[in-house]
Amino acid sequence: MLYAGLLLYYRSGWNELPVFDVSQLDRVPGTFITVLIPARNEEKNIGRLLDTLVAQTYPAALFEVVVIDDHSTDNTADIVRKYPAVKLLLLENFMQAAPINSYKKKAIEVGVQQSGGELILTTDADCSAPATWLQAIAAFYETHKPELIVMPVAINCSNRPIEIFQALDFMTLQGITGAAVHKKKHSMCNGANLAYTRKAFDAVNGFKGIDTIASGDDMLLMHKIAVQFPGGIAYLKSPDVIVQTAPVLNIKQFLQQRIRWASKANKYDDKRILPVLLLVYGFNVLMLVLPVLALVRADWALFRYWVFFLLLKTITELFFLFPVAEFFSKERLLLVFPLAQPFHVLYTVIAGWLGRFGSYQWKGRNVK
Repeated sequence: MLYAGLLLYYRSGWNELPVFDVSQLDRVPGTFITVLIPARNEEKNIGRLLDTLVAQTYPAALFEVVVIDDHSTDNTADIVRKYPAVKLLLLENFMQAAPINSYKKKAIEVGVQQSGGELILTTDADCSAPATWLQAIAAFYETHKPELIVMPVAINCSNRPIEIFQALDFMTLQGITGAAVHKKKHSMCNGANLAYTRKAFDAVNGFKGIDTIASGDDMLLMHKIAVQFPGGIAYLKSPDVIVQTAPVLNIKQFLQQRIRWASKANKYDDKRILPVLLLVYGFNVLMLVLPVLALVRADWALFRYWVFFLLLKTITELFFLFPVAEFFSKERLLLVFPLAQPFHVLYTVIAGWLGRFGSYQWKGRNVK
């Protein structure tokens, strides 16, 4: 019942979020924006992203695009050089020979130092942005003056089951993110679509203190800014800023990605999120253990409890997801949502455990 109540709370938070409509503004924004793109071996994706940035409706004189190539061994850098308006930085030129644990944080830090934007906007090389992206962000920033802006991300999926599963799971996280930021109960965000002021980044000394943690270039930085600037975090809910990101291609890559995300859970300075994580993880462990106990003990009462909990989980999650799916125009995915429940429970338990006690591989690097 606690789990169901939590989802109802998130649903109310998502529905309370106003949709920002840039067309209703009577002035043209003029903030200079830096778009930072850390990239490692992204030759298959980086061109598509840069094409969407070249096509922005925001005046070209008011933004710059900076790609920080993180020791790529493919043609990523050569592809970036084909875009004259894009600034390319090679991370190896800003580092000593000794290896570090978070190359992405270092890449962003170098990008901030070598750029001139008042507003820093980060995204990933495997993403694509709508043409209205920068214009809507600048307008929202000038209207509300937040120090950090959290924005929606969607997985651009095909009909492959693994991609549909990722899209559903990710959409759930996005709904929770928007609700959590709006309710100001705990902080969540995604570095694929995140903006913060240079002033805030400098005020918290960037990634200092969290630069030894492999993941967390988004949420851990967000927590630092939230402490320094109470009330300075905002969520921009608008179809004009939805960034599309590519799904991973197989189950192994999916688990590696989710383990990476889970690995930073015990590093959060904002401890308000930990009871939520424990509740969600504990409930999923219960969903995994109950049917096993029921079979071992031949206890049909336990099995009925499990069926009840599974129905409760499915119904409340669907109820929460309806308005979120409508915003992302992914209502059709909800038709297969009940079928994904067993896999969701299993992966949550595995990724949560390995994120805390295991290691993972990402971008060809082994990380503990």
